[in-house]
Formats: sequence, C-alpha cells, structure tokens
Amino acid sequence: MFIDTHTHIYLPEFDDDREEVIARARAAGAEKLLLPAIDEKTLPRLLYTCQQWPDLCAPMLGLHPTELPESDTGGVLERMEAMLAMPGHPFVAVGEVGVDLYWDTSREEEQIRTFRKQAEWAANYSLPLVIHSRRAHCQIVDTLWPLRHKLRGGIFHCFGGTTDEARELLAFEGFCLGIGGTVTFKKSLLPSVLCEAVPLSRIVLETDAPYLAPTPHRGQRNEPAYIPLVVEKLSEVYGVTTEEVEAVTTSTARKLFWLSGFPQLIKPELIKNKV
Repeated sequence: MFIDTHTHIYLPEFDDDREEVIARARAAGAEKLLLPAIDEKTLPRLLYTCQQWPDLCAPMLGLHPTELPESDTGGVLERMEAMLAMPGHPFVAVGEVGVDLYWDTSREEEQIRTFRKQAEWAANYSLPLVIHSRRAHCQIVDTLWPLRHKLRGGIFHCFGGTTDEARELLAFEGFCLGIGGTVTFKKSLLPSVLCEAVPLSRIVLETDAPYLAPTPHRGQRNEPAYIPLVVEKLSEVYGVTTEEVEAVTTSTARKLFWLSGFPQLIKPELIKNKV
C-alpha cells in the first residue's frame, strides 16, 4: 500500500479517463490520494473529485504561487480562509503554496506575502503545510523560520535540491521531503543527496500527476499508479525492500495528515458547480 501525497487528478488532463485512473491507482496499491489545490477556479473540480471517491481522495486548500490572480489576491485568500474556519471542513492540509521564481520574479514580494499568510493558516488551524519551491530556497526558509515552532509539520514538495539544502529543510521539525518521478531520471543527482542527508523516515511519496512521470514513462502524463516505480528506485537508493519503503512512507504520511481511514464529507455548499 502507498499514499500519493500530491496528485492533481482533478485537472482536465484526466477528464477522459478519470475512473480508469482511479481504478489503476487502487490496483497498484493506493491507500489514499491527496489532492492539492492551486487556485479558486479549479477548487470545485477538486472537491467534486473527492466527493466522488471519498474513501480514496482527500483535499487540500491553498493558492499556488504561479496562480496569483491579476487582482484581488486578498479577496481570494479571505474566501479560502473562510472555508478553513468552517466547522468540519474536509481539508487535510494547506497546500499547494509557496514561492516560484523560475519564470517570473516580478511578483516576488507578493508571492512571499501570500506564502506567509497561508503558512500562518497552517499554524492557526493546526494543519500540515505543503510547499512548492522553485528557485526560491532562501525565500522559503527565511519566511518559514519565524513560524517553525508554531507549525505542526508538512512537506517540501518535489524536492530536488542539494545535500546542504536538504539538511536545511529537515531542520524544520515535522517536515518531510516529497519524492516522486524525478528520482528515477537517469541524470538525477537526487539519489546521492538522499543517501547522504535524508533518512527514509523523512520522505513521503508523490506523483505531482499529471506532471513529472517516472522513467520509463518520462514525458508522458503521470498518474498515481506509477508510484511503485518510485518505490522501486527508493528501495535501491536505501538498500531496503520495496515493502519497507512502502511501510515507512505510508506510516509517515498517515501521521503527518492525521489520516484515519474514514472518508470526510464534502459539504454541498463548497461545490458551487463541477466546472
């Protein structure tokens, strides 16, 4: 069994065969699929997907750094936080949030402010924080450091940094590194970084589907059923069985997200339309 801690199967890339993708995930051993939000307009699709498969899919809530609206970012954040304030809300984490300076640095300060605000949600509502970081390691660390004793943990999603960066991130107690298809890439330096600096107990599995499919599917659409390929590579990296990789990472994810195994109900008012 495994938990895919980061998959976007609610996006249009899966509209033609979502049921088959879910079936393949179950057949491959998926215990849970955790769905990170990216913006306000796709949130109804995310919640509808979780409503359709409540025993398998669980939602997160957040505004992705590359999806900041042209205006009214504050309004979007207010509406999202109001959902977190609802008693019995279904969200298992604040995510996917962070800072991304790969393509555009013009809104860096706004990205950082937005990330800080959402990190404060995680602290205030006692939820794990799922962090997107691209060309922004220092900004992420500097923003999180003042909150380090208030946060209950989280994931540095799609980690691909250096040994020193891994050690710096793991200094945040309760945080793990999200490892997916990139660890299987032929020229990836990630295996050596993991061996040198990252205990297996500080890793969780993820796909980031539909992106970053593992070898031999690189360049194709990714999906949760490919997680066993990541497990196989990690078993080589750490010199343990695939069963141990699955057991350790699944246990870590369960504890991090307080996953009880029971479906959480999605209130109809949260799903305005399926889109």
